[in-house]
Amino acid sequence: MKNPIKIDHCIASEVIDSRGFPTVEVTLHSQHYSASAIVPSGASTGEGEALELRDNDAKRYMGKGVLQAVSHVNKEIAPAIVGKEFVMQSILDDLMIKLDGTENKSKFGANAILAVSMAFSRLQAQINGQKLYQGLASQFSSQGITLPVPMMNIFNGGKHADNGIAIQEFMIIPSGFDRFSDALRAGIEVFHHLKKILHKKDLTTAVGDEGGFAPRLEPGVGEAGPGSHERVIVMILDAIMAAGYKAGSQIFLGLDCASSEFSKKNSQGKVEYAFEGSQLSSDEMTALYGKWINNYPIISIEDGLAEHDWDGWKAMTTKLGKQIQLVGDDLFVTNPQYIKKGIEMGVGNSVLIKLNQIGSVTETLEAIRLAHHANYTTVVSHRSGETEDTFIADLVVGSDAGQIKTGSASRTDRVSKYNQLLRIEAALGAKAQFKGKAAFKR
Repeated sequence: MKNPIKIDHCIASEVIDSRGFPTVEVTLHSQHYSASAIVPSGASTGEGEALELRDNDAKRYMGKGVLQAVSHVNKEIAPAIVGKEFVMQSILDDLMIKLDGTENKSKFGANAILAVSMAFSRLQAQINGQKLYQGLASQFSSQGITLPVPMMNIFNGGKHADNGIAIQEFMIIPSGFDRFSDALRAGIEVFHHLKKILHKKDLTTAVGDEGGFAPRLEPGVGEAGPGSHERVIVMILDAIMAAGYKAGSQIFLGLDCASSEFSKKNSQGKVEYAFEGSQLSSDEMTALYGKWINNYPIISIEDGLAEHDWDGWKAMTTKLGKQIQLVGDDLFVTNPQYIKKGIEMGVGNSVLIKLNQIGSVTETLEAIRLAHHANYTTVVSHRSGETEDTFIADLVVGSDAGQIKTGSASRTDRVSKYNQLLRIEAALGAKAQFKGKAAFKR
């Protein structure tokens, strides 16, 4: 980096995320510069994620308070970094990881470490006279000019809703355009046309955690009946057509199945999936996805099988990996150790990138770099418990990731990321690139 950064002050506080639960905010000061960052929180989480430290005090925020994480920043991390100079991000992050001393950041909490790490990225960029995406591009050794294809979650299920739909996210992927802003506009228009279609069917247009619609398609409580998921797909295709776009050439579909949430091991130790009233094997789930891929313009499936179903993932990749993008989220948890395992086994062909799964900016960039070197695609992602912080918008540009998941076309915690990407596109001007369909092939 151009200049060593001397941290003069570091303060953490408890603020609120998009679900109304506490999270950690950190502000760093250096001379007359200051920068802040707020960390997100997930609902559907992989077992291998770095630990998000919660107070578990039932008298405060139903046990979701983060005063311990805040205290760790103010009383342990701050004394170790204030007054010291850091030439680069990795030195700061490595120091905090060493101070924590645990494999999954369980002493301080990944939410404590990450908030400091993100704030430092902003501070460093400011002092070096850069925008955040430019500073991250410098760290990543990329040009920092590629705007991402938005993967817009316009229908919510799973843990993001309470409607009996097992699949967590039904996404539209407007990759058949020349500019990010055009792709975003198309996605937003489809979102509004889907709302009209739901109204005509007397279905609720209330939204889930990530801003997508979340109506119940079948009466009663529990798993939706046979065919319910395909009904969602057909309604989305109808919305694409009603908006005046072409499915399969301009706008494609993506699924985040989050299948760990509806899977379990049977008495023989095999993973089974409770789906539309049936218990399906890994092979049967893969066959179902294969049928959908043949019938609908689906180009990306995330967590199609459970995080412990590595054999099933291997077979699914063999069968479907040349046709579509197979994204590992719970499977890889942004952890280079798991990503390396997947690469060696030939499992999946894409990695979901979530900052708070690994807990530092340095390790996040390492995960992206590792995936790219293996010709895996990467998708930078929000969490269901988001904030007004737009860090991931700069991260996706700075790392040349090419794809972003940051929710639907509603809720400010989601739209703020799209607005930041529009600002970046405008700032880049003629330099801005949009890979479109090419983002799905490395």
